[in-house]
Amino acid sequence: MKPLRTFRIEPSLPDELSGLLDLAYNLRWAWRGEVREVFRRLDAELWETTGHNPVAMLGQVDQSKLEKVANDAGFMTQFRREHDELQEYLARKGWWCKQYGKSETPQMAYFCAEFGLTECIPIYSGGLGVLAGDHLKSASELCLPLVGVGLLYQQGYFRQRLNADGWQLESYLHNDFHNMPVQPVVIDDKPVTTEVNFPGRRVKIQVWVVRVGRINLYLLDTNVPENSPEDRRITNQLYGGDQETRIRQEIILGIGGVRALRALGIEPRVFHTNEGHSAFLSLERIRNLMVENGVSFDTAREAVSASNVFTTHTPVPAGNDAFEPEIIERYFGQYREQLGLSHGQFLSLGRQGDGNGDEPMSLTVLAMKLSSNRNAVSELHGEVSRKLWSGIWPGLPVDEVPITHFTNGVHTRSWISYSLTGLYDRYLGPVWKERPADESIWNAVEQIPDTELWRTHERRRERLVSFARRRMREQLSRSGAGASTLATADEALDSETLTIGFARRFATYKRASLILQDIERLDHLLNNTKMPVQIIFAGKAHPKDNPGKELIRQIVHITRRPEFRRKIVFLENYDMNLARYLVQGVDVWLNTPLRPMEASGTSGMKVAANGGLNVSVLDGWWSEGYSPDVGWAIGSGEKYQDLDYQNAVESRTLYDLLEKEVVPLFYKRGSDGLPRGWIAKMKATMRKLTPFFNSNRLVRDYAENFYLPAIERWDHLVTEDLTEAKNLSQWKQWLVEKFAQVRVENVRDNINGVSHVGQPVKVEATIMLGEIRPENISVQLYHGQLDPDGQFKQGSTAEMTPQGLCDAEGRVSYTAEVPSGRTGLAGYTVRILPRHNAMPDPREMGLIKWA
Repeated sequence: MKPLRTFRIEPSLPDELSGLLDLAYNLRWAWRGEVREVFRRLDAELWETTGHNPVAMLGQVDQSKLEKVANDAGFMTQFRREHDELQEYLARKGWWCKQYGKSETPQMAYFCAEFGLTECIPIYSGGLGVLAGDHLKSASELCLPLVGVGLLYQQGYFRQRLNADGWQLESYLHNDFHNMPVQPVVIDDKPVTTEVNFPGRRVKIQVWVVRVGRINLYLLDTNVPENSPEDRRITNQLYGGDQETRIRQEIILGIGGVRALRALGIEPRVFHTNEGHSAFLSLERIRNLMVENGVSFDTAREAVSASNVFTTHTPVPAGNDAFEPEIIERYFGQYREQLGLSHGQFLSLGRQGDGNGDEPMSLTVLAMKLSSNRNAVSELHGEVSRKLWSGIWPGLPVDEVPITHFTNGVHTRSWISYSLTGLYDRYLGPVWKERPADESIWNAVEQIPDTELWRTHERRRERLVSFARRRMREQLSRSGAGASTLATADEALDSETLTIGFARRFATYKRASLILQDIERLDHLLNNTKMPVQIIFAGKAHPKDNPGKELIRQIVHITRRPEFRRKIVFLENYDMNLARYLVQGVDVWLNTPLRPMEASGTSGMKVAANGGLNVSVLDGWWSEGYSPDVGWAIGSGEKYQDLDYQNAVESRTLYDLLEKEVVPLFYKRGSDGLPRGWIAKMKATMRKLTPFFNSNRLVRDYAENFYLPAIERWDHLVTEDLTEAKNLSQWKQWLVEKFAQVRVENVRDNINGVSHVGQPVKVEATIMLGEIRPENISVQLYHGQLDPDGQFKQGSTAEMTPQGLCDAEGRVSYTAEVPSGRTGLAGYTVRILPRHNAMPDPREMGLIKWA
């Protein structure tokens, strides 16, 4: 039964408390504990039962309680202080505004399929979404003129429950947007909407907004009455459905997202595609330029690519969305005609090679090809990504594939405990909140008394144990457990025992069971009466990942063994709330992925900011963050051919580390009861890791290395009706036609096969240019040490300079010198690449000639 008409019911607040809505609808409370304390003081029980949702809370709080606090001088003082502070924060200039001036309109748009901002907006599944949420929070702190764009899922990601056998079950709850900190965008009393074309129909999209400090996140929703029931379900679930659902969602996000911004009057100069889900946005940007400026696809592509940023997160091909040619043609047949592209030309935008007509269209490849700024999310992931996507740039050495890296970071204030925030305030000074990536500030961690730091950490471990017991009782109660079984929940874990946390997505490559390989040894480790240990597991497997679900089942069965009943627990429904309790309360964070399959990982960074210590395989961020004074490494990054053998070796290494180093250090107490050796590692972790593995540093990396140069290139290429973009496009077409004439004819040097350390090697090359002028190409000497197979270990380049003018046939002599740095077998070769002032990276065209 449908209603005749609909209307909203809003909280009825006394006038003097109306500002509570301002606090509730701006997610700065997610990282400012003082605001959360206002809502807790209003009704602590309701704050918890609403899932830390201040909007829902204000709609449910008893009217008499509102009237009571309105007459409570203490509450009103606290509330007004925080309301005034929010207004002052929104007006205050941050780093970007101080450096580059305040922009009246957003200059950058950040697209992602999921955003993890707070548990009461459950439109995230895990690391990618939480990273995106932290990106927006740091952009707010730094005052970047940026907006976010994502999807508003009616059901979000699934809620996890385990049956009596420990098998994961999934359920989906409906998000009540009108009781969440999201609001429909309204202009001139009308909701802002846009549309996209699907086969045989148009789909309408409503736009919502979430306020994240100074940043607006716009979320797209197809659950509107004008759409068919099928289309209303497009934005139902995150990562749900089949290929049809995925391509529809990604069209809504990419193409619909660009159209939504234009409907809002927002036209950013830089678009950041965070993972490939939103890659179609590049096509819409190109189409807009073509329609509005009457230019070709190639011309529009130059301007769009120059101002696009793409971040890849997935280190394996199977994790990247790709669609078969048939489904692409069905959804994009008419669209590609607007772009002036044939079926083959359109598909080639998302293919590494041109020879395979059956190759799917990869959104990652599409994003790579239509972006001039590309990055991986850790140093090791950069190496993996360059190898994985080298087919896009054939002829380039793998280490020169144009994908750089910015190692991920976390928004510190969102993840550290309120009590630790107070400790940092006292000993680092409030400035740490404004400059959390400033290493000099974090040196003051050494001034924190060991006693205060340890007592703060012990209280957080006590909170974690208490929380885990409540969660266990709820889990057992839902599964129909009897009174005697429920009682075991109150006896699980111990607040003074060394606590290990393992929480992440349950994919098999993450090897959650590595610590369970030797049950007898695990028993001795956990049940040592003098030095006991306990483990808390949490995490979800993808609904279609049965091997991941089986891992969870195995762990649950182990937790039920008599010797482990109080020592190992598995907590259901891993979300941001549970994550905070874990990263704030554990002593050790365990991470055991198969290297190099962990692109970055950020949970260990959150633990480090709280003073917890990492025990991890040298993968992702830990490959950069590890040193002996901040934690422990499982292995040394060895490579294995036999997975079973690798698991056996690394599980033994893990047991050895725990038995011989980690556990004894934790329990080595002085006469005052303090584990000073452990505390020294805590302080080193906080001092050395927190300022670097920090999303403020990460966002500044993007801003200075990608966003600002992209803005400059966009401005240059689009001036005077894209004249510079046209010139660049035409020049590229001309060069492609003429490049076949280019070759290296002769190479000479001043040595006879032997050089000496410190003696420069002078190389001269005769280059045939044909009709191409020297200013249009770059001739480079590629040199370096060789491996036993005669291949370059890692090459370096030196620009060769022309000597004189071209002869009548187009030959020019080029010279360069390279140093003989150290003894051994070395070599060089000569290569030719394009060069143009509007093309900062000569590798981007994929044209290259080698001697």
